[in-house]
Amino acid sequence: MEIRDNLLDRIAEAEREGWLGEIEGLQVSLAGAQSKISQVDRASRTEPAMLGMPARKPV
Repeated sequence: MEIRDNLLDRIAEAEREGWLGEIEGLQVSLAGAQSKISQVDRASRTEPAMLGMPARKPV
C-alpha cells in the first residue's frame, strides 16, 4: 500500500513537472502494484491462515 501511495505521489509530481516519459513508467509500476494488492486481498479472503500446532515444552 505504501508503494502504491508513493507511486501516486510520484505520478502527480511528474505531471506537474511535465516528465511525460516518467509518467508512463510510473503508471506501469502502479498497475503492477495494484495487481499485487488485489492478489493479496483475494488470497487473504479465501485461504485460511495456517498457524501451526502449539508444541509442548519437555518437562
